[in-house]
Amino acid sequence: MIDLDDLDRGVLRLLARDGTLGAGEIGRRLGMSQPAAWRRVRRLEEAGVIAGRRVEVDRAALGFGVTVFLGVKLATRGRVSLEDFERAVVAIPEVQVVQHVLGLFDYRLRVVARDIVDFERVLRRRIMTLPGVGNVEANVLLTEELRPGPLG
Repeated sequence: MIDLDDLDRGVLRLLARDGTLGAGEIGRRLGMSQPAAWRRVRRLEEAGVIAGRRVEVDRAALGFGVTVFLGVKLATRGRVSLEDFERAVVAIPEVQVVQHVLGLFDYRLRVVARDIVDFERVLRRRIMTLPGVGNVEANVLLTEELRPGPLG
């Protein structure tokens, strides 16, 4: 674990909101020079605090207007069932995130679809036919607020 000061937290907040910011802009916003900002970003990357920068894609602009979170409970237990399920579910393009979780369900999936009819097709033809699938619970995303995380 790395000790973070207020400037480190400021760098992280800025990059969490916009990963495309350069060191010059970060420095201007935080009142430090471009080289000083660059050194901070580099140190945070080397320490593993910044694990990468991602492009945020507007799913709705691409025609994917529905996001559904699925809780999936496998019908059978065992290492082979988990591996078979994981291998099959990651091959479905509409499944954006696969999380193995502890609790009522074994997995949590983030699924995108063009509309509810398209989601039903994905659910019936792709997800419900996966190896080991037992119970499934769907929660349709209404709104989402992105937060930069616990940066103090």
